[in-house]
Amino acid sequence: MKELWTEKYRPRTVSDYVFTDANQRQMVESWIQEGTIPHILLSGSPGTGKTTLAKVLINELGVAEFDVLQINASRDNGVDFIKKSVEGFVQTMPFGKFKVVLMDEADYLSPPAQGIMRGLLETYASQARFIFTCNMPHKIMDALHSRCQSFHIDKSDVTEFTARAATVLVSEGMEFDLDTLDSYVKATYPDLRKCLNLLQSNTTTGTLTKPNENDRGVKDWKLEAVNFMKMGAIRQARSVICTQAAVEDINEMFRWMYDNLELWSKTPEGQDEAILAIRKGMVNHSMVADPEINLSATLVELCQVEK
Repeated sequence: MKELWTEKYRPRTVSDYVFTDANQRQMVESWIQEGTIPHILLSGSPGTGKTTLAKVLINELGVAEFDVLQINASRDNGVDFIKKSVEGFVQTMPFGKFKVVLMDEADYLSPPAQGIMRGLLETYASQARFIFTCNMPHKIMDALHSRCQSFHIDKSDVTEFTARAATVLVSEGMEFDLDTLDSYVKATYPDLRKCLNLLQSNTTTGTLTKPNENDRGVKDWKLEAVNFMKMGAIRQARSVICTQAAVEDINEMFRWMYDNLELWSKTPEGQDEAILAIRKGMVNHSMVADPEINLSATLVELCQVEK
């Protein structure tokens, strides 16, 4: 079975990791030099490298595998699980200097579970460190924020994002053209993990397949929408987004619209107008009975902005 590109090309050292903030790099390097870390809260958009940075830290600090507990809180987020699994793990002495609990998607933790976590951070600080990752830091209670060193990981520049995707394709010996790669970039930016997964799924013939070409590639509603937009078929793009995207993806859609403002307008004035339309759609989203109608209305407004 072929190794996933997301794992094969995941940075494992600080020198390999691409920081968007020089101050964050300096702080991480100082922790490694000191041989210890505080409790950490890493926030940012999906696929921007939060879990990767956590694993880089664990690797660089030489924390043994049996001293690490990794949890995805989108699945395991209740009080009973925290008491049984997390507390059971941290209350025993580490084999090395300290244990590390890496909790991904911590914004899914229920408020009572976050309250339990707060107590664990304090009680077991001498023998355990907690690294939380989340997409929405405002869902993390203040009591946890105040006990952690917070890092917000900004998305990489789209040029850097494209270069990293292209580097993987070249390393794998795949043939591709820049316009096709650009479609995948626009459909997934800033989520590099999703981009690499789609690229790997659509290069089984040794060549990067154009989105939906002869139905050989893995379909993705964003890819289809971008393809229509490039052809100037705005109505078809809007139809794809509204009919194929799942309701639970709507929050992600608004973020995707914002991250790809150049799809709606090439001018600064037009992009400003697009931002206002996206914000209006997000505000209305929490109040309307039918999210699909609101999304469709938002897309109509976006398609009318100055190009």
